[in-house]
Formats: sequence, structure tokens, C-alpha cells
Amino acid sequence: MASATLSPQVDIRRADDRAKTKIAWLDSKHSFSFGQHYDPANTHHGLLLVSNDDTVRAGTGFETHPHTDMEIVTWVLQGSLVHQDSTGNKGVIYPGLAQRMSAGRGILHSEKNDAWRLTSDTEPHDDPVHFIQMWVVPDERGIDPGYEQLEIDNELLRGGLVTVASGMDRHDGASAIRIKNRYAALHVARLAPGQSVELPDAPYLHLFVARGEVNLEGAGPLHEGDAVRFTAVGGQRVTGVEPAEVLVWEMHAGLSA
Repeated sequence: MASATLSPQVDIRRADDRAKTKIAWLDSKHSFSFGQHYDPANTHHGLLLVSNDDTVRAGTGFETHPHTDMEIVTWVLQGSLVHQDSTGNKGVIYPGLAQRMSAGRGILHSEKNDAWRLTSDTEPHDDPVHFIQMWVVPDERGIDPGYEQLEIDNELLRGGLVTVASGMDRHDGASAIRIKNRYAALHVARLAPGQSVELPDAPYLHLFVARGEVNLEGAGPLHEGDAVRFTAVGGQRVTGVEPAEVLVWEMHAGLSA
């Protein structure tokens, strides 16, 4: 993990500037280099390597594919996503449910918008699923693959930043799910107009506006799909301009060069 002296920086990335993958069944927008969209100047921030904003058409999805040595957190905004993996885990992810997959030494999984196929009494539908998938590096390579999911909609309704996923000691027992990196945590807030939260103070922060519009103290309005990369600065307030949902990665280390 990197430990070099950091210069304070607030780097705003607008939604329309993201790389895009659009095919028949998938509309994906990439905050960082991903797949064929490689930019050596945009590979990560802190410990966060991937933040994909995905919309998948009904009855389709990502077929079985491999991952290794990555902590993958999926946050659904609309619809439902079916997860199946080679360790026997299966689950339906929907808004308000936190989900983490530890790829470890190797795992195969699929993600599809076909939840109706799990029960015989549910009719097929045409509704897309919209979700954010985020990847952070683990502390240790070659661990056992794992999976965890937990419903946290009630906590989100209470307001404030809710710790969704964390590997930090101080969030033990407080976060919804655990990830295998002791320097990283994901927080989520649903903001009504005029409601605000204060960002954590950490060497690296990544703020993503998943829905709606907010105002960032000292920087102005942020719209859906906008992101901000903070380095060596924190504590700003984020205020809802309209009903909004924000995802905040708090990271106390970065990748080694």
C-alpha cells in the first residue's frame, strides 16, 4: 500500500466524460479504465479500481466468467440482479441490499436480469436492472473465495451515511458486510432536498452521485453520474438538491506504484 506524502486535491469527473460500452443488452459507463477502454492516467483512485454504472436489459446479463484477487461490491439502484457462482452461492440483489463477492484465488460467476426464472409463479418482465459495481483490491492474495449479502434498507431510511461494506476495524459489527481490505469502506446516503451529510476525512475519497442532484461544499452542483476524487482532503458537506443517492468510498491507503 502506498504511503507517500499526498497533495490535497479535489478532482471532479463529469458523467458525460466516462468511457462507455453500449451493446444490445448492456449500457455501461466506466469511471476508470475497463476492458477495451484503457487510459494509463485513469486506472484507479486509492484502492478503487472499478466503478461501473451498468444497465442490463431484462432476460440478459453477464454469462459465467472468472475473477481472481478482487473484492467486488454490487449496489443495485433499480430492478433485481441474480448472482450465481462456482462456490454454490446464489442470490437476488435489489435496492437496499448490500452484496460482496471475494474472488480470492479464483471464482466463476454470472449476473443476470432474470429473477423471475427462480420461481414458477412470477411472470417475465421487461424492466432493466440498474446497478453500480465496484472493485477494490484485497489485503491478501489467494484467499478463499466468499460471498455475503444483507438487507439494509431500514438503516438507509434513517438518514446519514450508512456504512455498507468495510474491512476497517472500527466498522467491525457496524457495517452491513465485510470486505477483505482493512483500509477501505463504502458508505451510502439517500438525501432528501436540503438534507446533508459530511464526508469522512481520509487520504482518499471517491464520491459518486448514483441518483439525483447534490451540492458539494466548495465545488457546487453535482449531477447524476458525476464523481469526485478527493486526495488528502475531506470533511466537506454534500447536500441534496433533489432526491439523491450518493456512494462514498473512504480509503486510508492507495495502491503501491
